[in-house]
Amino acid sequence: MTYEFLQQYWWCLVALLGGLLVALMFVQGANGHLGNRVLNESQKRMILNSTGRKWEFTFTTLVTFGGAFFASFPLFYSTSFGGAYWVWILLLLSFVFQAVAYEFQNKKGNLLGVKGFRVALMVNGVLAPFLVGTAVGTFFTGSDFTVNKLAITDPSSPVISSWGNGWHGLEALGNYHAVLLGAALAFLAIILGALYILNNVEDAGIEAQMRRCIKKAIGPFLLSFLMWTIILMLRSGFAVSPEQVIYMEPFKYWHNLLAMPGVLVMLLAGVVLLLCSLYLGGFTASRKGIWFAMPGTVLVVMAVFFLAGFNGTAYYPSCTDLQSSLTLQNSSSSQFTLTVMFWVSLLIPFVLAYIVYAWRAMDRKSITREEIETTEHKY
Repeated sequence: MTYEFLQQYWWCLVALLGGLLVALMFVQGANGHLGNRVLNESQKRMILNSTGRKWEFTFTTLVTFGGAFFASFPLFYSTSFGGAYWVWILLLLSFVFQAVAYEFQNKKGNLLGVKGFRVALMVNGVLAPFLVGTAVGTFFTGSDFTVNKLAITDPSSPVISSWGNGWHGLEALGNYHAVLLGAALAFLAIILGALYILNNVEDAGIEAQMRRCIKKAIGPFLLSFLMWTIILMLRSGFAVSPEQVIYMEPFKYWHNLLAMPGVLVMLLAGVVLLLCSLYLGGFTASRKGIWFAMPGTVLVVMAVFFLAGFNGTAYYPSCTDLQSSLTLQNSSSSQFTLTVMFWVSLLIPFVLAYIVYAWRAMDRKSITREEIETTEHKY
């Protein structure tokens, strides 16, 4: 196993975890439907108990995604998590409020009341996917930071990465291209949530509302994602020469797509699966759309990561100093560390098998109104 192979292997694994994270954000999207005024209290409790059995999967995947990035590409972790920290703080806070809301919203004497905790869940439902999408969008637009590895030798200030402004990541909200990807992920989460509820909850009223919401979200989702993709294909990208010099290349990401036909097939396959899920969820009586949407989401997200990091591309570019941009080569852990983690990563299929087993055990029976009214163990 060469050093280059290990770097690419871990980028593939990070991309896979990123895809799983976005796919599992159906939990956030489903909670966004709690604001639907047509649904009564009993129907909202059914949705809560549906997502309440799955929210740990999303949070665990988020932590694993961050941990994998830290272990395999520590310079990205220190630069982004240490510089653009407001984005990650807001994201983590929204997840913390989500966890608390599940456990305490229906407890007697809770501080915020049921409505307060419901609002926290709905904010997490929109804010979490939007922030993740906007953060990934900066992989293509660049961020305001500089990297000086020699600073580690300065005992008075051993800070390698420095952020160039006081917004610390929030400046990405002023970049329309990054925001487009954030909006696309927010609408996608809403759609995924509705598809999951259709598959997991048995109630005619909920089903009608979820299909209605899918139809309303299709347009904004497709428009924002299509606009983001077109702009990406037309914009200049951050290329890396064989000598590890970063420079701007016109139509870089279009060139990446043509140079990596496997990624092109992956992207097209993911888009087709997503379109099938939209048709099944919005225009048929099928309840199986989620099983097309989740693998489609994983494939599309992985393709986006591959466009950002492979084929001689800086995956975390700096707008301030091109040569500070992060690549797979200049930001990864040592070969020894990547090798040790490679062998540990071989345990992942066993973990996934357990998740599938646990998922099937929890979803063996759909949630019904009778269950919510009679069971004592509910959110």
